[in-house]
Amino acid sequence: MKTKYEIHPKLTLVGAGPGDPELISLKGINALSNADVVLYDALVNTELLKYVPIHARKIFVGKRKGQHSFTQDQINTLIVDYAFSHGHVVRLKGGDPFVFGRGYEELEFADSFNIETQIVPGISSSVAVPALQRIPVTHRGSSESFWVIAGTTSSGKLSRNLQIAAQTNATVVVLMGLAKLKEIAGIYRAAGKGDLPVAVIQDGSLPTENIAVGSIDTIAEEVAREKIASPAIIIIGEVVRKNTYAEQQLKLENYLFN
Repeated sequence: MKTKYEIHPKLTLVGAGPGDPELISLKGINALSNADVVLYDALVNTELLKYVPIHARKIFVGKRKGQHSFTQDQINTLIVDYAFSHGHVVRLKGGDPFVFGRGYEELEFADSFNIETQIVPGISSSVAVPALQRIPVTHRGSSESFWVIAGTTSSGKLSRNLQIAAQTNATVVVLMGLAKLKEIAGIYRAAGKGDLPVAVIQDGSLPTENIAVGSIDTIAEEVAREKIASPAIIIIGEVVRKNTYAEQQLKLENYLFN
C-alpha cells in the first residue's frame, strides 16, 4: 500500500477489445501492469487480469442482462475514491470506451476532481466481430458507409435512428439489440427490404462464437434455430453476403421461397 505521499491520482480508460484477450493493445497491457486498482466490466475477458500486479485491487463492476453490480454514479465515485486512496485506477471496458461504453462520462467526472486522465482506445466489436467472419462493414459496390446503433436506448426503447438507417444502403451494425430483433426486422420490412441479408453473431472473437444468417424476413427464425443469446451483434446489409456460409444460406433461402 502506498503512503499518502506516494499517491498520484490517475485514471486510465482502457478498451479491452471484443473478447479475445489477444486483441487488447500493448498500451492497454502496459496500463494494466502499472495499475493500483482495476475496475472491470462483464464483457472483459478475465484472462487480462493476469497482467495486473499482485498488490493491485481487482473489482468487478459490470452488468449482465440489466443486473447491475454498481450503478454508473457508484462507478464514478469508486474511480475518484480509489484514485485518491490508491493512485492509478484502470477502468477496463469491453470494446472501445467511447463506443456505447459511457467512458466519456467517467472521464468528465474524474476531470472535475483534477485527476490526471488518459485514454487507451480499444477495438470495437462493431468492426472487429464482422471482420473476423470475413464481413467488411464497407465494400466497394456494396456499402459506402456504416452505422453503429445502440439497439436499446437508456429508456429501453429502440433507437429512432434505425428508422432513418433503414432508408439507406449503408451497412448497419446494431449493438445490444438482440432482444429487439423482431422489432428491427419489422422496420426494415416496412421499408420494403425483407430480402436484405442479416447476420447475428454471439460471443464474437471467442471460442464460443456462434453465427446465424438469413434475410430480414427469416433472421428471427434462424437466431432461434441456432440458439443465439446475448451478447450478440446484428449486421444488416449486402456486405453480409461476403461471408461464404451466409451466401450459401441466402441462396438456399431464395431457392426454397421463390
